[in-house]
Amino acid sequence: MSAAAERFFVKHNALPTMPEVASRLLKSFDDDNVGLSQIAGLIEKDSTLTAKVLRLANTAHYSPSHQISTVIDAAHALGLETLRNLAMAACLSGAFPKIEGLDRATFWRHSVATANYARVLARMLGADGATTDTAYLAGLMLRTGQLLMAMDEPHLVADVETHAAEPGSRFSLEEHRFGCTHADVTASLAAHWHFPHAMVEAFKDANTPLEIRPFSLIAAILHVAEVLADASEHHDEPVHALKVAVPELIEHLHLDLELLAAKIAAAGDPAAEVEQMLH
Repeated sequence: MSAAAERFFVKHNALPTMPEVASRLLKSFDDDNVGLSQIAGLIEKDSTLTAKVLRLANTAHYSPSHQISTVIDAAHALGLETLRNLAMAACLSGAFPKIEGLDRATFWRHSVATANYARVLARMLGADGATTDTAYLAGLMLRTGQLLMAMDEPHLVADVETHAAEPGSRFSLEEHRFGCTHADVTASLAAHWHFPHAMVEAFKDANTPLEIRPFSLIAAILHVAEVLADASEHHDEPVHALKVAVPELIEHLHLDLELLAAKIAAAGDPAAEVEQMLH
């Protein structure tokens, strides 16, 4: 991990603690034999998490055909991947304190949008099963390093956000001010939290994916997903934002922009679940 990123962990004994349920859910990504009932059982051990997951499962975004009243009911209605993603989102959003200079709802809306775009991109680009399974979680986590940066340098982070009007510009603005990016700090956090090595590397490589050898598809997906989330936040047209921010990357990926635009339009609000996630 870079020294510039690691410095955000020196002053704060308050390294965010990953909730126990989240830690166990994370381990389940490496277990091909894990089933719906095991994931549901983990979630049910935490009553607050259970309540959040049920609120999320009953939102129109997931189009439940009936009122979902138990976690196992949610498991059957949503499937393992979606249930686990919702539970991780609820866990992680609760693991960080409110930070000066960052609006909590806006921050997590952006993170959830990045997560949903990452999942869409992974499927479109034919990523392997492991990458597709973790794309949502990686997208959700991508910007969390910025929360640690804001604990240390709230005014600098606020300055970055003031100037980050162009989709994708946050990376270079942070590099100039901090000598590292939010993705670098997230990579350090993920390493401290014992995330899978592949995901730690993806965060580390997300700033400049075209410079990485061998090429990392998940790092590229994360970078593109953040540009899309920026565009959504600023109400910019997504395909235009990509053409301006990352033309070489979308060409390298052979990304079908017409199909992507159709999928984004069909999906609706990319952060529809965030209100239930935060309360």
